[in-house]
Amino acid sequence: MDAPASENQTPSKNPGEKEDWYSLAMRYSKYYAGKVEVIPKVPVSGLRDFSYWYTPGVAAVSMAISKNKELAYELTGKWNTIAIVGDGSRVLGLGNIGGEGALPVLEGKALIFKYLGGVNAIPLPLSTQEPQRIQDTVSALEAGFGGVNLEDIESPKCFEVLHYLQDTMNIPVWHDDQQGTAGVALAALINSLKLTGRKLGDSEVVLFGAGAANIATARLLITAGADPKKIMLVDTKGILEAEREDMDQLMLHHKWKYELALKTNGSRRKGSLEEALIGADVLIAASKPGPGTIKKEWVSKMNRDAIVFAEANPTPEIWPWELKEAGVRIIATGRSDFPNQVNNSLVFPAVFRGALDSRSRGISDTMVVAASTELALCAEEKGLADDYILPTMDEWEAYPRVAARVASKAKEEGLARRGQSYSDYLEQAKEIIANSRRTISSCISSGSISPLPS
Repeated sequence: MDAPASENQTPSKNPGEKEDWYSLAMRYSKYYAGKVEVIPKVPVSGLRDFSYWYTPGVAAVSMAISKNKELAYELTGKWNTIAIVGDGSRVLGLGNIGGEGALPVLEGKALIFKYLGGVNAIPLPLSTQEPQRIQDTVSALEAGFGGVNLEDIESPKCFEVLHYLQDTMNIPVWHDDQQGTAGVALAALINSLKLTGRKLGDSEVVLFGAGAANIATARLLITAGADPKKIMLVDTKGILEAEREDMDQLMLHHKWKYELALKTNGSRRKGSLEEALIGADVLIAASKPGPGTIKKEWVSKMNRDAIVFAEANPTPEIWPWELKEAGVRIIATGRSDFPNQVNNSLVFPAVFRGALDSRSRGISDTMVVAASTELALCAEEKGLADDYILPTMDEWEAYPRVAARVASKAKEEGLARRGQSYSDYLEQAKEIIANSRRTISSCISSGSISPLPS
């Protein structure tokens, strides 16, 4: 997202909102002092048990793995454990608030990974924001983790870090602010286009904000069949195009944006977002939080049955009711308290479930497209409507299906260490996710997890 909010910004509250989510979050966080903890998964009834869980018996396990590193997936928890790594340089809509500031977000992510994907995720905020140190640190973690989820790293540094780690590590690495956000946006767009009678390759798409999320979204849309010449990106300097005055600087310092400037905007339109929206079918905004970042009168210049995703958190770039007044048909935001939440929580738990179950060496763009397509299908089978273009996070049956589709794609592309049928991947994902939910429910029932304070 190209235009970060002020680091000292106080989140805006939706007018008329009944719950004060910010006060509740502060109160509950103080009460629980952390969202996740590590508990044993093996039985321990006395000291004798440590003879095989630890010394001397563990020596046999260690020696076996030292001779064949792949056995770590069979004999340890590496097969189902990932690291969530971030430097806090770009947290939600809050800007650069550092590693400690990012930790609550990483903990929340770990909770969602476990509840929705059955994935053991360890939050690891970093005390450095220097790219090379981040790369070296994450690379050194490969022995203990089956995958890495990068989080809250600013653009363009996040592209450099991600591509380096993907090229050098032999486990899946992805940046959720890039691939996760892009994946759920694609799923939402697939169904929005169905509702409005459009095809992806024929649609005029404007991406507002040219940071991590929308650069990845542009790339994913093109992979899925969008015409790059019908895509326009708009950042703080206006519409991205091949003759813009900062192209030399982009070529030197932001090659990803530079390449899109050459590839997109076939009409070579210039100007601001207002000019870009004239005759557009779709607007996907991943810019600074609003309200008022996008004006109602600009949106009114879009084509009939327009589609708008205002994804900024915690406050969308423009309120949904303003979009409705401007004549927009399909409206989505990043918030759960409005219809059509376009939130990467619908994607990342299932993508990693599939990557881990197949023991994939990576997560390709085509694997993400497969995830988006399956997620869209889950909603379509229930009956699409203007206010229902994606499953909600409560519809947990979508997660095993997306996971199995991702695992199958990894196998098809030769990235999987563990090849199974789609049905086998599906049953495995169902059982792991269901068991995770049962465990959490059991802990609540037994009192091991305390109820919310009244």
